[in-house]
Amino acid sequence: MDDRNKTDGQKGSGTPEISDAELSGRLEGLGAELKKVRAERKMDEVSSVADRTSTSAGMALAFRLGAEFVAGVLVGAGLGWGFDRLLGTTPWGFIVFLLLGFGASIMNMMRAAGETGRKTPS
Repeated sequence: MDDRNKTDGQKGSGTPEISDAELSGRLEGLGAELKKVRAERKMDEVSSVADRTSTSAGMALAFRLGAEFVAGVLVGAGLGWGFDRLLGTTPWGFIVFLLLGFGASIMNMMRAAGETGRKTPS
């Protein structure tokens, strides 16, 4: 029983007496681990915010491209229908301007997608 560490004066407690230096060392170690965990959590939060930002930016671009496509086709169809009514060339004006609207909307989509490809994140 002599090989036991000193106790705080109570027999049979079995808890060794810990010096202030040991406690300070443990506290510093726990503080360092806590800083490390907090830094990891902060990095996770930053990456999740960046993920949400890129997702919302992608959705905004998709809606913009979709709206430009639909608008181009509808404007072409409307102009073709109008010319057909004025000139009496029924379906040809509609067909020609519908195809022109489709081509214009594809060009607008490619231009808009090319602009976003050249931007660098700040």
